Amino acid sequence: MCVWIDFLKVNLIFLEVFFIKQELLINEKIRAKEVQLIGANGEIVGVVSLDEALDKAADAKLDLALVSPNAQPPVCKLMNYGKYKFEQAKREKESRKNQKTFELKELRVTPNIEQHDFEFKAKNARRFLEDGNKVKITVRFRGRELNYVKAGEETLNEFIENLSDIATVEKKPLLEGKNMFVILAKKVEK
Repeated sequence: MCVWIDFLKVNLIFLEVFFIKQELLINEKIRAKEVQLIGANGEIVGVVSLDEALDKAADAKLDLALVSPNAQPPVCKLMNYGKYKFEQAKREKESRKNQKTFELKELRVTPNIEQHDFEFKAKNARRFLEDGNKVKITVRFRGRELNYVKAGEETLNEFIENLSDIATVEKKPLLEGKNMFVILAKKVEK
């Protein structure tokens, strides 16, 4: 029973910290007696009581937002909170738009792959690379094939050579357990 209560306390503390980082406390949710007040244009008003700060916010038809709760006294700012949240969401959306995303596509082959199958897999790998994704080519060794690791390495080197015009080796051929793999990424154009 004691462990469950500790778990709940940890969850509540985590949620409280997460909430503080994401949301600013505004208006009546602020629990300080005195606050350092910053005006709507960034000018420092000074240390005032919470009631006086709330009155100034109401007169200016703005919200009183707790910007720095850990300062002594806590720092509050007069702002249009709805506009602030909208601009923050807009900035986050813009930053997500500028991020480059890629996937890691995997192709699985055997060490004794036939020529037609090799060409088909190489064509798919080329298409994945042109789309901006990374390609992981895995050679699976089954049963006694594990005795012929060189054949798997030759197959991977053949893939590397075939795709060398558009791809660079990000991770050299590596044997892990019964699999050997190589990771290829698209060449960076200069």
